[in-house]
Amino acid sequence: MNSPLSCKNLRLFSNSVACKCLLLVGIALFYRALLLSYSPRNALNGIRARHMSDSSSSSSSTDGIRTDKFLEVPQIVWGLNNQKIAFARACLTARLMNRTLLMPSLSSSLFYKEVDKLRPIPFDKVFQFERFNSLCSGFVRLSQFSDVRNRANVFDLEKGSGRRWTVERDLDQLKHSARNESIDEFEVIRVIGKNPFLWHDHWPVEDYAKVFECMVVVDEISREADKVVMKIREAGEAERAKLESKTGTLGPIPFVAVHMRIEIDWMIHCKKLEQRKKVSEICSSKREIMERVGNISGLKTPTALYLAVADTLLEAKDEGSSVLTGWRDGLIPFEKKKLGVKEEIYGKYSYLIQSAIDYEVCLRADVFVGNSFSTFSSLIVLERTQKARRLGFMSSCEDGENKWRSYAYNLAGESKGVPRRWMTNMTHSSLEAISYGSNSVSCSSG
Repeated sequence: MNSPLSCKNLRLFSNSVACKCLLLVGIALFYRALLLSYSPRNALNGIRARHMSDSSSSSSSTDGIRTDKFLEVPQIVWGLNNQKIAFARACLTARLMNRTLLMPSLSSSLFYKEVDKLRPIPFDKVFQFERFNSLCSGFVRLSQFSDVRNRANVFDLEKGSGRRWTVERDLDQLKHSARNESIDEFEVIRVIGKNPFLWHDHWPVEDYAKVFECMVVVDEISREADKVVMKIREAGEAERAKLESKTGTLGPIPFVAVHMRIEIDWMIHCKKLEQRKKVSEICSSKREIMERVGNISGLKTPTALYLAVADTLLEAKDEGSSVLTGWRDGLIPFEKKKLGVKEEIYGKYSYLIQSAIDYEVCLRADVFVGNSFSTFSSLIVLERTQKARRLGFMSSCEDGENKWRSYAYNLAGESKGVPRRWMTNMTHSSLEAISYGSNSVSCSSG
């Protein structure tokens, strides 16, 4: 008779345990696959795949996107970069439904509460319409309202609001609208309700980045930005010529753009934000910004600094309050007024166009320094990250030849007194960190 601890029984027991473990692992993997198949992103991809299949046999499509079905959204408002995010979110909603987005109106002014003060401006007065469709071919598409055959054939889709309108409810509404054949028959689905910037976010950073890359400013804005950059470099060269240390210096003077958020309304906002989020790395004083920018490693001197600041800071009543004073030796600061472009270039345009010019100027800098809780700064860093990645730079953690270096002055870097190196994490599942700011930024793009 075999004892309970004989080798034969031990082998049977071991085999039994192994089988049970394999069975449990199999069950776990099955349920994991089941859950992943119902994830929001996979659900959206499934809906789009069905529409793509439906349109593949239709003659009314371009690169798989239906050109006879449209999505219309409300006028897009707020600042330039809030409007860019809102526009991208509208594009991705249209992509989900495999519809062409009707070219929305942007807002040239910053007023948004008083509807009568809103000044609409067509998308193609800021960004190149044909270039957008060319660069985004097969991903998203824009059309003019004149392409709609029957303006009466419209279904109004009302976006919910308030705390009860959760991400899940919003996603359910999108899925229902996309799957419902009676709704899909309408030539136009018109979204009514709040500004698209406030819609719930269901898309990863990489999808937004694709849309942003297609948003190329019109030639007039690009030329004006070129003029400002030329003025910065010329002014820097002129100052360098006055310095005794100029001998032996070769090549164009380096150009660093600093997006300084120290105006009163921002400081009030960021202090409240710090209290609400219980963090202390949102607001930065003028002195802290100057110290951290001055300690960036690898900056050659002299270096021209372009200070992208609110116009209210250009009218300092005394030298002590001026953004131009207090910088360390070798850093030569300029702002619109000192460059002579405040009236000559910026003064000719509305708020939105002025912001677009400033955005392009900062984007073209050798080094950019901004605030990680500013949407303006965050979108510039996103675009610079994309440019760096195309050159093979997936991180900026080490000093090197990465010409698209960016820093967050409101966050401490690897050593005392330096700003944190900053690249956008392209693996994030939503745009929340960019839309609303974050102190969890790093030198890696993911």
